[in-house]
Amino acid sequence: MFDTEIPAMDMLIRLSVAAGLGLLLGLERELRGKAAGLRSHMLVSLGSSAFIMMGLDIMFSTAAGDPSARIDPTRIVQGVIGGIGFLGAGSIIQSRGSVQGITTGASIWTSGAIGVACGIGNFVLAGMVTMLALIIMVVLGRFEREVMDGN
Repeated sequence: MFDTEIPAMDMLIRLSVAAGLGLLLGLERELRGKAAGLRSHMLVSLGSSAFIMMGLDIMFSTAAGDPSARIDPTRIVQGVIGGIGFLGAGSIIQSRGSVQGITTGASIWTSGAIGVACGIGNFVLAGMVTMLALIIMVVLGRFEREVMDGN
């Protein structure tokens, strides 16, 4: 068993919450018939959570050792954000002069932020981001469609 500052049960809880909250965003996309749905959002959130926990584990394990070996966990967040941006960009397509998939790309990116929040154990932030993202995607999406159909 690895010696870590984050107990195994806490890791499982963080990963499970990340996957569960990612599922909520993915479900909205799935119900709309978008390419990136349940599994994509869950995996992005889960992976983001795992990466930040790995970074924290490395930081904790090197804290007592050589100061030059310490890492900055914000650099891991930066890498996660960049990688997820690449995935989100892949969901955006241009077809006959119109751009599609921007909301899905943004929801993938947001799913990564939720995963990072879960990875550091900030479930309140993760829950708030999920709630606000769902309001934006569902409520404002419905409003946007009504306004567009009304014109």
